[in-house]
Amino acid sequence: MNPGLRDIRACFEGAIPSAIATVAADGTPNVAYLSQVHYVDETHVALTFQFFNSTRRNILENPRALVQVVDPMTAAHYRLQLEYLRTETEGPLFEKMKAKLAGIASHTGMSKVFRLRGSDVYRVLEIAAVGGARAVPEPSRQHLLSGLRACLSGLIGCPDLARLFDMTLLGLQRHCEIAQAMLLMHDCERGCLYTVASRGYAESGIGSEIRIGEGIIGVAARERTPIRIGYAAREYLYSRAMRESFQKCGDGAVLETEIPFPGLVDSGSQLAVPLVYLDQLRGVLFVESPQEMRFSYEDEDALTVLAAQLTLTMELLAQVADQPEDGARAVKAMPRLQGRPLTLKHFAVDHSVFIDNDYLIKGVAGAILCKLVRDHLDSGRSEFTNRELRLDPALGLPDFSENLEARLILLQRRLAERCDSLRLEKTGRGRFRLRAERPLKLEEVPRR
Repeated sequence: MNPGLRDIRACFEGAIPSAIATVAADGTPNVAYLSQVHYVDETHVALTFQFFNSTRRNILENPRALVQVVDPMTAAHYRLQLEYLRTETEGPLFEKMKAKLAGIASHTGMSKVFRLRGSDVYRVLEIAAVGGARAVPEPSRQHLLSGLRACLSGLIGCPDLARLFDMTLLGLQRHCEIAQAMLLMHDCERGCLYTVASRGYAESGIGSEIRIGEGIIGVAARERTPIRIGYAAREYLYSRAMRESFQKCGDGAVLETEIPFPGLVDSGSQLAVPLVYLDQLRGVLFVESPQEMRFSYEDEDALTVLAAQLTLTMELLAQVADQPEDGARAVKAMPRLQGRPLTLKHFAVDHSVFIDNDYLIKGVAGAILCKLVRDHLDSGRSEFTNRELRLDPALGLPDFSENLEARLILLQRRLAERCDSLRLEKTGRGRFRLRAERPLKLEEVPRR
């Protein structure tokens, strides 16, 4: 019995070059190597269109081809009879193949030569095993299905988004042997993603940002599709130079407003899975490893399932986050504080906030902190609710509510990392407290 495409997906990882045979209109045969054969679904594959060469001319004249692929683990050979259907030059499939090709090109020193012009989609007419010495596969990692099940179990009962984020990344490390991972949320107003949780890095990178379309994370977000790379690709890595963001203060000095991205310097494998709810981008789950070819199709499938459940759970928690618990607590005023004031400088142009000239946060999270401090200075209050933030038009919060809770988590964690004298504490569902250890001073820098 001949295998199906799903049975031989390991052949499409790009570890061993594939060969394609085509025939011209006059019957002249041609054989060439392929950079990539990509699994599309159980009846289709896609091949890289890089050059207008004999193979390309033959396919346009005679849309039949024979492709031989090799399993890198067992050395088994398979022959695929294909029929050309179309070429895609944009969209999720094209971006997936472009990212993988970039990794292969970087790995083989062919970055200046390998440029994807299109993804040629073929229908698979027949698959035949044609032999090849079979090797004993290496021992597999912990079974992904049981690991996925354990990860999903860890999400049950999480009382809020902060716990949900942490349990997701802990589960990946504990049950799926994925040590480096992070979660990023979507800022639809600014067209970027911001890091709310990370694990396995020397620095947390909480608050670091990636533009939509930038690197593997940004491309996965833009195309709403998982992107996986088995070899490091220069154009899909991140550097601080790519995200320069500065703000001039009143005296003309330049203050840096970028939080370094926490990714591995020498990443060998990367996988980014978008978090999507009802066609709306919510964020990205990103994992990586210093080991090349670390993530397989099975890893991609497992993390896609995990991402779907994570997104649904986020949505459910967000629906109750704006509803404070019954039995409202009495509003407490913070006691009068002594000592040197803690100075917060707020730039209205992008809501950047600096604490004693040390950059903290910007965007919606910065606007929220400024409101809390302003209300405290005006009335002495320290207790707040999600609902009042949601109803404040000055904050310009997006329509979907989990972004508010995610912003509060971001703000809470940035304060915990950067400021010992000011904290944001959760006091119950939909409730939180601003706690200061020093007197607060707010300096407003208006738009110019």
